[in-house]
Amino acid sequence: MALKTALVGIGKIARDQHIPAIEANPEFELVATASRNADVEGIPAFRNLASLLGSISKVDCVSLCTPPAARHSDARLAVEAGSHVMLEKPPGTTLADVQELASLADKSGVTLFASWHSREAASVRATRDWLQGRTVREVRIDWKEDVRFWHPGQDWIWQADGFGVFDPGINALSILTAIHPRTLVVSEASLSIPENRDAPVAAQMLLHDSEGTKVSVELDWLNKGSPKWDIRILADDGEALLRDGGARLLVDGEETVSGPDREYQALYERLAGLIASGSSDVDLAPMRIVSDVMAVAHREVAPPFAW
Repeated sequence: MALKTALVGIGKIARDQHIPAIEANPEFELVATASRNADVEGIPAFRNLASLLGSISKVDCVSLCTPPAARHSDARLAVEAGSHVMLEKPPGTTLADVQELASLADKSGVTLFASWHSREAASVRATRDWLQGRTVREVRIDWKEDVRFWHPGQDWIWQADGFGVFDPGINALSILTAIHPRTLVVSEASLSIPENRDAPVAAQMLLHDSEGTKVSVELDWLNKGSPKWDIRILADDGEALLRDGGARLLVDGEETVSGPDREYQALYERLAGLIASGSSDVDLAPMRIVSDVMAVAHREVAPPFAW
């Protein structure tokens, strides 16, 4: 029997990715939505999750697509109601928020899935396999896009708890921590923060691990034209380039793997497997790097930002 699923936060990502992925997976049935000012045709709609849970007799699973600041309270409500929970990335505003939810889910016997959709890009697993047995000398990440195109008018992302350029940048870090086996430490970092906003519009950072691998990262939210989502890996006997957010893998300049975008379909397949096995997946490695950068970074004032 399909898991009766509620979707919270009916914005662009919910419409573009979550709803099609749920509809394509027979393990899930969308039975209700919660959103302050949006709904889905033909599906019971509520203004908040508390109203939804109080009105729908059975909700097996709750998928949260709200901004990060709202996720902790909604996730707690869902877990306390006995529902499994999937969190959009980043899974919360602080590490402690998510760790508390993980503990509560464990005690309540429900699944908590902190999802990282970019890890499901077509070439990520192939890149991890290529790295097996190789010594990585250096990694260079360029993650640059136009915030006005990808997040038009979304002022929440500029708030202190909105992550700013790390909202897309954490996708790169999620891939990095999936393919790199060792803990990465922040050596130095700098943030550019518009004078009229609370979150960064650009970031640069240097990371290292215990074996001497160096990782340089450049994030830019004012990039014009096509986005650049690249991870270049320099190994002892070759070079790999993950392009287009992980969709394509080039080894020594030749494309070896590519595939269609089915990241969210894979997330819901993963969620179904976690629920069936009675387990959770709460990997906070990408979020830990962001937290460390925010703690040590030098801050520069950038020109004011306007839509």
